[in-house]
Amino acid sequence: MESIEFEAVIGLEIHIQLLTMSKAFSSDATEYGALPNTQVSPISLGHPGTLPKHNSEAISMAMKMGLALDCDITRVNRYSRKNYFYADLPKGYQITQFDTPLCTKGIVPIRLKDGTEKEIRLTRIHMEEDTGKSMHDQDLTDTLVDYNRAGTPLIEVVTEPDIKTGEEAYAFVSEIRRLVRYLEICDGNMEEGSLRCDANISVMPKGSNVFGTKVEVKNMNSISNVRRAIDFEIERQIELIQNGGKVSGETRGFNGLNGTTFSMRKKEEVNDYRYFPEPDLPPTIITDQIIKDVKSKMPDLPRHLYKKFTSDYGLSDYDANVLIDDKLSANYFQEILNHTSNFKAASNWVSVTIRGYLNENALNISDFQLTPIQIAQIIELIDKGTINHSIASQKLFPALVKTPNTSPKEIVKSMNLGTNSDSSFIEDIANTVITEFPEKVKEYKNGKKGLLGMFVGEVMKRSKGKADPKIANQIIQQKLNS
Repeated sequence: MESIEFEAVIGLEIHIQLLTMSKAFSSDATEYGALPNTQVSPISLGHPGTLPKHNSEAISMAMKMGLALDCDITRVNRYSRKNYFYADLPKGYQITQFDTPLCTKGIVPIRLKDGTEKEIRLTRIHMEEDTGKSMHDQDLTDTLVDYNRAGTPLIEVVTEPDIKTGEEAYAFVSEIRRLVRYLEICDGNMEEGSLRCDANISVMPKGSNVFGTKVEVKNMNSISNVRRAIDFEIERQIELIQNGGKVSGETRGFNGLNGTTFSMRKKEEVNDYRYFPEPDLPPTIITDQIIKDVKSKMPDLPRHLYKKFTSDYGLSDYDANVLIDDKLSANYFQEILNHTSNFKAASNWVSVTIRGYLNENALNISDFQLTPIQIAQIIELIDKGTINHSIASQKLFPALVKTPNTSPKEIVKSMNLGTNSDSSFIEDIANTVITEFPEKVKEYKNGKKGLLGMFVGEVMKRSKGKADPKIANQIIQQKLNS
């Protein structure tokens, strides 16, 4: 039997909790980690006689996401009731947008590890409220329900079936998480459930236009688990078909311990939800002025910063991507550039030295005690030859972190860290080094020119880093080539 090659068809649904102080349709608080069922009210619990009310901040946050992804904004937004009876849905229905999503179309550009770029089309971004949370591990016999999360404002980002691999899904979710953090509309913490991803996966023979049976996978609490679950599910479906089986339309969960998916329930169809218009909420009207106001509050986006860093500042693709990965780091870098034009040095200090210090001490850059001006002053000291980079990173920087209210110049002076440019001082050390390594000198003269670095390194080490490396290099070369 001729073997058939298959390809995957993947669409993602990403639920994003918005960082509002109150819920989507009531004034209940939304603080994560509060004691169970302490952030509820008759409105969020759906008691008779209560009425929901729009949260204007949630609408603004949702629009930021749509505008950032070049979506069309729907001007007249109506809400619907989506009916399904889960224990964690106190009203027995969910208020959501059905036929008038706030945002339609849109594009999410992604970049894969090999540098390949691809655009993932969006179908829609709609607003809705979150459900409560069922807890199966708190009681030996019963499932408990915490309704604190019920009513928290959500947006759901729905893609077209443009994704083909787990790697592409990983890149897409990573880009979405970075974007919501830039926009400050969600903290993006998947482990806390504030950003959740469901994947709709099917396989079909390569070149076919007919999609296979779709399976939805849930319960992926990290971006790496999204990739793992998709990769496993693609293999499972292909193997099932090749062995004469048939893929069932169902909802499956993901077991992160062994990297497999498992059946949860038969997949619901749209008509199972019995959508009908929400009678208690008037339509939301979006005007040109509202859109203009929302746009005025939006920050520079990662893709804009990438272009700026590579085109205007001449940074490499790698350096730019490292910087834009975190909004605070990108902002800190740009503030350094208000005081120096050495773009590459500023990039290295943020991405290597500062990031290394923060990681080692489990700190965020918002906790970093040195100002961008102080980092620019260090760069200036290096550029002028007052100190070298090795001394700056290994001695000056640690000392400055311990005494952040002092200036780099003061520490250089008090610790006597300045570079020694005295040729006679450096030449004496160079003579000693060359005398002690006659075999290495011979190898150098026989063509092993890479040994130059070893000789210069010895000079730097014996001068305790104080020798001017440029002068040391020149003197060593002269002596070895004589």
